[in-house]
Amino acid sequence: MAGAVPFEAYKETILFLATAGVVVPLFHRLRVSPVLGFLGAGALIGPFGLGRLAGDHPSISWFTITNAEEISHIAEFGVVFLLFTIGIELSWERLRTLRRLVFGLGTLQVVVSTVAIGLIAFAAGTGATAALLIGLALALSSTAIVLPVLGERRRLNAPAGRASFAVLLFQDLAVAPVLFAVTVLATDTGQAGLGFALALAKAALAVGLFVVFGRLALRPLFQLVAATRSPELFMAACLLVVIGAGLAAAFAGLSMALGAFIAGLLLAETEYRRAIEATIDPFKGLLLGVFFVSVGMGLNPAALLASPLTILAIALGLMTLKAGIVYALALRFRLGRATALEAGLMLGNGGEFAFVILGAALSLGVVRQALVQDILLVTTVTMIAIPFVGRLASLFERRTRARTVAEAAAEPLPEDETPRVVVAGFGRVGQLVADMLTRHGVPFIALDMDAARVTEQRRAGRPVYFGDSGNPEMLRRCGLATARALVVTLDSPRGVESVVAAAKSVRSDIPIVARARDARHATQLYEMGVDDAVPETIEASLQLSEAVLVDLGVPMGLVIASIHERRDEYRRTLRRPADAGTRVEAAPFQGRRASRG
Repeated sequence: MAGAVPFEAYKETILFLATAGVVVPLFHRLRVSPVLGFLGAGALIGPFGLGRLAGDHPSISWFTITNAEEISHIAEFGVVFLLFTIGIELSWERLRTLRRLVFGLGTLQVVVSTVAIGLIAFAAGTGATAALLIGLALALSSTAIVLPVLGERRRLNAPAGRASFAVLLFQDLAVAPVLFAVTVLATDTGQAGLGFALALAKAALAVGLFVVFGRLALRPLFQLVAATRSPELFMAACLLVVIGAGLAAAFAGLSMALGAFIAGLLLAETEYRRAIEATIDPFKGLLLGVFFVSVGMGLNPAALLASPLTILAIALGLMTLKAGIVYALALRFRLGRATALEAGLMLGNGGEFAFVILGAALSLGVVRQALVQDILLVTTVTMIAIPFVGRLASLFERRTRARTVAEAAAEPLPEDETPRVVVAGFGRVGQLVADMLTRHGVPFIALDMDAARVTEQRRAGRPVYFGDSGNPEMLRRCGLATARALVVTLDSPRGVESVVAAAKSVRSDIPIVARARDARHATQLYEMGVDDAVPETIEASLQLSEAVLVDLGVPMGLVIASIHERRDEYRRTLRRPADAGTRVEAAPFQGRRASRG
């Protein structure tokens, strides 16, 4: 006969699953971030919510969690899985491109914020050591809440999202040295500098070992598991890597999240990244929910109501100070005012590592318990405010973007009829074309739909204007009737075809050079009447061939001649379908948005 089921052992799991089943659909229907729902649910079922009544009404204890420590060890894995998925969406190459923001902006943000907050705490009567630790704890922001909020707003790949991620990544790197510093400051303040240096060296060594071991072991592991064709074993391997990497990092003195992030980076370069993402994503969502519930449980409404103005004023002051520091530093890194403002708003909060750092300081007797409780309450308030601040940042971003578009669109087109080359699209390809035209003294005019890019290029003195190059009237106003040529550099095949059709409807004899995705797209463009279509794949192959032949010692003149000959052969081959029959007439203009279907 089966024994009695110990309900208490499963209470936290049942409560959380019930919360997830109600909160996520409800808040999704209300178009509100589920993060707020989890935070509110945590406050409701936590020890300071209904849990406060459990002593007088025992039945309520069935619906409450009176000890936050019971789920804290599970909640931490929410951040671990989040950082793993971010790592697997990145790559070492993309991370290298962010190194200036990670180790430049991130370092300065932590240092300047620590000094500013520490000086304020010291001026308020806190001891020097306690003030420094408070500054370190509050200088860090919440990776676990900021990144999901940015993801919900689809801003992670925007400039402000990349800047925020870079700073948060450095903060995660800084956690291990900070925790080591807590121990050093608690024992011998004279050794603080040496302690930081040792902690940084230890962290660097641990990261290096992680990378070497990961490169050697992870791909063979997944090759072995994938060969079994067992979804269950593949899932087990994914969970093993995430949890194992986190625990190994913790054993080395790093944060668990950082270990998972490195594992994700290493797996991003393998052929298994998409399958791993799909396997891990449900676990990430559930465990992040546990983390948000645990943060909400730390909110003590009674303490907040005891001195609401003071707590809220300190929280607002902290967010304003940190946001101002990030804004000023971001401007120094030439990120633009809108980007700097959005990044500042998203990073002005306190973070989950404040609980870890101040908890360690409290256990060592460096900081008073009453002071720690007040600071953690302020931190919790700022974390709960992040989704609201995210909405505010979205509002600022939309208004700034609208103003930028209006300013770019208001830029008058040139009135003179000087024959120019019209460049459609002014991304990296368009800018390189413009550089070559300028170098040879050929005047040009460029069109682009990215208002921020147009404004930036206008400030640099370039004749770039905001407008849709697929609009015949826009091309006519840019002087297409007298233009020497049209160069189409857009990266969208449909966009290129729309511009070509619009140009042919304005002037059928305009020389057109167009960027093509591949040989098939180039053939289509020749059929539409372009004079030269340049396939990206073929040009890359020719450049690679030129480079290897030169490196092998083949005379440069012979190499260039053979490359030109091969390019002409490709061009004749691609033109042949168009020359064999009649050319396709230009389609009537429908606008680029309509063409995207």
